[in-house]
Amino acid sequence: MSRVLVPCHVKGTVALQVGDVRTSQGRPGVLVIDVTFPNVAPFELQEITFKNYYTAFLSIRVRQYTSIHTQAKWVTCLRDFCLMPDPHSEEGAQEYVSLSKHQMLCDVARVLELRLILRQPSPLWLSFTVEELQIYQPAAKSPSMTFPKWLSHPVPCEQPAPLLEGLPDPSRVSSEVQQMWALTEMVRASHTSRRIGRFDVDGCYDLNLLSYT
Repeated sequence: MSRVLVPCHVKGTVALQVGDVRTSQGRPGVLVIDVTFPNVAPFELQEITFKNYYTAFLSIRVRQYTSIHTQAKWVTCLRDFCLMPDPHSEEGAQEYVSLSKHQMLCDVARVLELRLILRQPSPLWLSFTVEELQIYQPAAKSPSMTFPKWLSHPVPCEQPAPLLEGLPDPSRVSSEVQQMWALTEMVRASHTSRRIGRFDVDGCYDLNLLSYT
């Protein structure tokens, strides 16, 4: 399905501390990134693309518009999606990732805001995030084309279109032409090249038929 890029504003990351903040061992293991869409009406989320940077797990929450009388609510549409099979190794650490709406846990229509929750439990990496984040929505459907009735419902070959008034039936004309051609061939086949005299009968002449001058 075709898609279009949704203009968005990616806010700075907010770190959630994991471990004892009073010791040097404590480090932020969870980051939160909020994405807003200024001047964009509620839209249907089609796809999210980004480049990973040492994030092990990703969760996504969306704030959806419900009705004018109800406050928009947050729902989780992706939970702990694995970006690095082993958080302690390099595999998947800097891969490009594409997530479609079919991978989401719920309907992602009427989106107002996104929240990405990044998690990296390994202490090996000093920092982690996602880069080149892009949000897409489905492209607007092109207006359907209206075809003439004769083009939308063509006449089958075995049912010839009705003839114009006043013109002969082509099948009848063809049959008569074939009969005339057959008669012509029969006459040509029976024609002899022998010259027949005017009064010659079996090589003799009947005197009664001769005219005297």
